[in-house]
Amino acid sequence: MSTDKPARTLKLNPGAPKKPADPFAPRRAPVRPPGPARAKSVSASAPKPPREALPGEAPRRARPEGERTARPRPPAPPPQRQPHRPDLARVGNVRGEIRLNKRMADLGLCSRREADEWIARGWVKVNGQPAVMGQPVPADAHIEVAPQARHQQSGQVTILLHKPVGYVSGQPEDGHEAAATLIGAPSQWRGDARMPGDGRRFAPEHTRGLAPAGRLDIDSTGLLVLTQDGRVARTLIGEHSGVEKEYLVRVQYAPNGPQGAGVVAQNVQAALAPSQLALLRHGLSLDGQPLKPAQVEWQNPEQLRFVLIEGKKRQIRRMCEQVGLHVVGLKRIRIGGVLLGNLPVGQWRYLGSDERF
Repeated sequence: MSTDKPARTLKLNPGAPKKPADPFAPRRAPVRPPGPARAKSVSASAPKPPREALPGEAPRRARPEGERTARPRPPAPPPQRQPHRPDLARVGNVRGEIRLNKRMADLGLCSRREADEWIARGWVKVNGQPAVMGQPVPADAHIEVAPQARHQQSGQVTILLHKPVGYVSGQPEDGHEAAATLIGAPSQWRGDARMPGDGRRFAPEHTRGLAPAGRLDIDSTGLLVLTQDGRVARTLIGEHSGVEKEYLVRVQYAPNGPQGAGVVAQNVQAALAPSQLALLRHGLSLDGQPLKPAQVEWQNPEQLRFVLIEGKKRQIRRMCEQVGLHVVGLKRIRIGGVLLGNLPVGQWRYLGSDERF
């Protein structure tokens, strides 16, 4: 018995009625039959016909097709040329002159920074003419300073502090406070009232701009000068300063270092050879430069007295190390003609009007 089904044939009935169109089926765009070309619409950017000239008006030039019209721009101003100004310092060097700020500092009028400030404010004249920043001047130039500058300078203070151990002279570092933080009304020495510096009373503005004029390392104590006056700073730490600084230094003899063998803490004077003491006075070098002669002598068997006219970093400690000594205490007691005296540790006073470094 065969299971094959007969093939189905598709019958077309052209006369049968069409099925209604599906209203939800997508519609095609109608195909437009070919015909004559449509006219292009005139856009707003198309050129407009030229305007007829009015009576008495010159006819306008016909603009070629495609030419754009632009409003005429005003001509750019010519670049301004800076006036030629030669290098004043170089010209001054050729003539053998020096900068005005250095000349004023050399005359002791003020510091270089202070001179620049005065020049900028118009407080300085050279040979009757207003000074210019960086101006070179001859040695015989007549320099005038306005009274405003003198008044400003007279308000500057210089403070003498007995710095304790553990404070740094300059900016705070390694968690240690600056010595300037000790300056205030509670820590002013009571004895300052009996010999005041120009009769001044403490004011908050006296702590502004205070700078150390000569340093004491963190492990040292004694006289520290803090000043707002550039003249004082130049006198004490200037390039050609020759002001004496006096120290009392307690030492041990430690030829193998402070933790090594052979340390002598008593009667150190007997342990140190005279030739080594002579080297402390003259003959040593630091940082590849020979040191200036110093005064060094025994105050007692364990304490030396140093008088220096220079101030390299940790100079006395490094000098002592070169001859087998270890410093266990260092105190500065004098700077020039100003003594530490009986100023207590951690207290301060004003520099007296009759005191000179």
